[in-house]
Amino acid sequence: MEQKQQDKLISVTAKLGLKNFLKEGIKMAANFSYNTRDIKFALKEWLPTEEIFSYDKYNGYYSKQDLDMMVDQVYKMSSDLIAPTNDDGEKSPVYFDNGKVYLPASFKKLYRYIQENGWGAANIDEAAEGTIPYTVYLPLMEIMSAANPAFMAYIGLTNGAAGLIQSYGSEQVKKIFLPPLMDGSWAGTMCLTEPTAGSDVGDILAKAYPTDDPGIYRIKGSKIFITGGDGDHADNFVHLFLARIDGAKPGVKGISLFVVPKYWVNEDGTLEPNDVETTGVEHKMGLKGSATAALAFGDNNSCRGWLLGSYDAENKEGQGMAQMFQMMNEERVNTGMLALSVTANAYWNAAAYTGERVQGRLMTNPGAGRTQIINHEDVKRMLLLNKATTEACRAILLKTAYYIDVEHHDPNPDRRKWAGGMAQCLTPVAKAYTSDEAWSLIGESIQAYGGYGYCEEYPVAQAARDVKIYSIWEGTNYIQSMDLLGRKWVMGKGAVFAGLLKEIDYFIKKNKDTTVGFEKEFINLGRALQSYLAIQKLMAGYMADKQFGLIPTFSRRILTATGQLVGAYYLLDQALVADKQMKELAEEHYDYNFYRGKVASARYFLRNVVPNVWLVEELVADGDNTVIDVPPEAFQY
Repeated sequence: MEQKQQDKLISVTAKLGLKNFLKEGIKMAANFSYNTRDIKFALKEWLPTEEIFSYDKYNGYYSKQDLDMMVDQVYKMSSDLIAPTNDDGEKSPVYFDNGKVYLPASFKKLYRYIQENGWGAANIDEAAEGTIPYTVYLPLMEIMSAANPAFMAYIGLTNGAAGLIQSYGSEQVKKIFLPPLMDGSWAGTMCLTEPTAGSDVGDILAKAYPTDDPGIYRIKGSKIFITGGDGDHADNFVHLFLARIDGAKPGVKGISLFVVPKYWVNEDGTLEPNDVETTGVEHKMGLKGSATAALAFGDNNSCRGWLLGSYDAENKEGQGMAQMFQMMNEERVNTGMLALSVTANAYWNAAAYTGERVQGRLMTNPGAGRTQIINHEDVKRMLLLNKATTEACRAILLKTAYYIDVEHHDPNPDRRKWAGGMAQCLTPVAKAYTSDEAWSLIGESIQAYGGYGYCEEYPVAQAARDVKIYSIWEGTNYIQSMDLLGRKWVMGKGAVFAGLLKEIDYFIKKNKDTTVGFEKEFINLGRALQSYLAIQKLMAGYMADKQFGLIPTFSRRILTATGQLVGAYYLLDQALVADKQMKELAEEHYDYNFYRGKVASARYFLRNVVPNVWLVEELVADGDNTVIDVPPEAFQY
């Protein structure tokens, strides 16, 4: 854009009260507009973080009093250092040239900074002191991700790769790979998808052949859609690579997991090429600063990898899928967090914009003249839907993180088992419900802007492009829904998921007759719970009648209903805390409107979103077969 055009754009928008959005011209397109108050509320007033801090791993390092400082520090870093790099990914996207991948220059410096200052892989080091529990680390990552979602995948994947090696690697493998991953000089990836096998991981063609060196295999195969698969920001790339050892069983049971570096590490620590070549990068709709690479392994028959864990030669079975699910489950929660960060940032930008944009007159008082559009009822509806749903999603994600911390660190084995079950039940919801809602919520944020929302100079346009991938990453949301119905519902003969529903039932019975002002909300939560139990019975009946096609027909809608039920429970629980605090404050208090907003979020969600749960019950009960019966040929016209 020429200077004259920029000056004109700034002049026009200044007249509309929008100068704050374009005071730096088009550089403000990816405006970081985050608010950390709900994160602080969840960590300090809702979740029992003091329980997490009391575990041996964290005892003596942190307390509730440290949370404000930690959140504020990360917010400042995100605002001052991470957010300015966001536009670089848009203006100077990742590119591929002569076999090499190049990132925006600012990404390279930022990657090293984040890693060297302990906000990356170093935080998962089991041997290190002073690491941050996942319950706290996840919302800190949310803030950082909002500042530049394209960048943060490099950090998250390196964390995941290092975590897998830490859990399953031999002492030799740990010694070779963990130090440079932890300090950020190397980067990590997960390599699952192949040109002919995406969701059907059991059909992968990549092979591994034993060598004369114990634990080392010759690797051959191709992988695609590998996020962070290459770049110039790290000295080496450590690929966690799924392959089938020659002669292993077909399907997922025969798959093993290997550590395959781009550069092989010799005994003296020197590096040499390991026959891993990047063949291209994807040209994506969004997240343009994130390298999504296609990789070729072993085209010259000289690629080597270390086996993680063991291989059962007698039964021809590997441990790869079970191992990879550790990383995949972590990344599923992180994907939900990424979707939330983009969505919430778009919402806060929209809220700020609508508070300045003057347009139209209120039906309730047209004589008062033109008003800021945030005063119009439909704009407030769009914003409140965003606010309530993002807060529900944040609550689901943070509860999942809390359960993961309890599972890993609680001294009571029964409590660890319980928490692990709760985390497993919530993981598909945390990933899929959040990333499904993100697309439509950002659509509402765009709508709130009016015509400006469709212009690339404003942040919501990029948000729409960036956020869509998260419903596809780490297993599509259909796969998450089938995991919910096919695995999580039946864990422990159904007792594990039933425990989550009983917790909601107990919450209702404990509070519905003693809490004034939320009578309708508790009625709706109770009705939703009963509808959900009815949905489970209906699906069990379809299974018994061998109407198997109805399971995938309704699975995604049932997952949405699950997110709405659980999210409503958490929001109403938070609202009780907020209502108590609000009644103790004067209306002039700086926190009064925050607590009032928390109550409004719960009310709106329970009265306007949760009724979908009993609609889903009606749809499931109807058992419409149209999806099953319609022939593929019908979609050609």
